[in-house]
Amino acid sequence: MDTDDGRVVLAAFLASALLAGGNAVAIRFSNRELEPLWGAGLRFSLAAALLVAVMAALRLAVPTGKAAIGALLYGSLSFGAAFALFYYALVELQAGFGQIVLALVPLATLLLAVLQRQERLRLAGVAGALVGFAGIVLMSRTSLPDTVPLVSLLAAVGGALCVAQAAVLVRRFPRVHPVTMNAVGMASGAVLLLAGSAVAGESHALPRSGETWAAVVYLVVVGSVLVFVLYLFVLERWSASRTTYGFLIIPVVTVALSAWLDDEAVGLGLLLGGALVLAGVYVGAIRPTRE
Repeated sequence: MDTDDGRVVLAAFLASALLAGGNAVAIRFSNRELEPLWGAGLRFSLAAALLVAVMAALRLAVPTGKAAIGALLYGSLSFGAAFALFYYALVELQAGFGQIVLALVPLATLLLAVLQRQERLRLAGVAGALVGFAGIVLMSRTSLPDTVPLVSLLAAVGGALCVAQAAVLVRRFPRVHPVTMNAVGMASGAVLLLAGSAVAGESHALPRSGETWAAVVYLVVVGSVLVFVLYLFVLERWSASRTTYGFLIIPVVTVALSAWLDDEAVGLGLLLGGALVLAGVYVGAIRPTRE
């Protein structure tokens, strides 16, 4: 990879993580009016429709054979299973603890990739993930609950594992254009989420307030279409474990946005924790290697 291409991929990596940092804030506004699974299903249904329109404009072919299977599995894990589990977990878990679980994704991805013989165990990868994880714990230490519901904890960990496994799995199938992969993946994920919403007996009302619609629009256009197209663009060019280091940046952006929007004080823990996260991401993902 030449220098210019490397800079483009790095820019896409950082942009994906920074834009995804606003998702948690938008979801919080969405959840004030919409049921969780219904809100997630609506989000990915609209995003899939938008991506299908982009496919038509770019004249991208619909995947077939193994490529189609890979896209469906990617969507079922990344959007269907992961978001169902995360939404269920966050009914009981506090946001700070959820950020800690999210920070496990890079380390989980590395270990899964090694177990499935897709990558070799890298000391820098482990060190970067652990340093970044320590930073998230430091940032979120004031939000840690005294007791954690076991089922909710297992659901959150399960969601993180789904995201990690999806990143590893997608590299085993024929390459598909990021727009097409996400169009098929989000459609399959939306089907699972809407089915789960129906089983849970959720209300399927559309948003009424402009604030909720603004949150939904952000989640569809920015938090789904742009974020995941950029994510797959990077995943095609970097290893799975390296790509998922963006999940360490996302909580930092989320906390900063929450502090800005809710006028929360920025304490020393946030500053020191953020510095550790950036150090971990540099060591594990950005620092030049011999790969």
